[in-house]
Amino acid sequence: QTCALPICFPVTIAQTPSRYQVGGTHYTELDIQPWDAMQAWMTQEQFLGFLLGNGIKYLARCNSKGSRLTDLKKARHYIEKAIQTIESDNE
Repeated sequence: QTCALPICFPVTIAQTPSRYQVGGTHYTELDIQPWDAMQAWMTQEQFLGFLLGNGIKYLARCNSKGSRLTDLKKARHYIEKAIQTIESDNE
């Protein structure tokens, strides 16, 4: 079987990537989320590479580890953050 992602990911303001977490709350309960610190410390190219790499990781493993749906949601979460990062840079 293969993983398939919808072409469009509708996201409301309350559901922006920095405001929710897939698979727990261990990051959202922190004062500063790790990816916010990484974004501040890395170049945009490095940060986008991190986000896209993690998206690929979760897509690649979705049929072999844990819950397929959870892995697809985690991939979407990283991809949404990458889109948000690019869009905010273009404003």
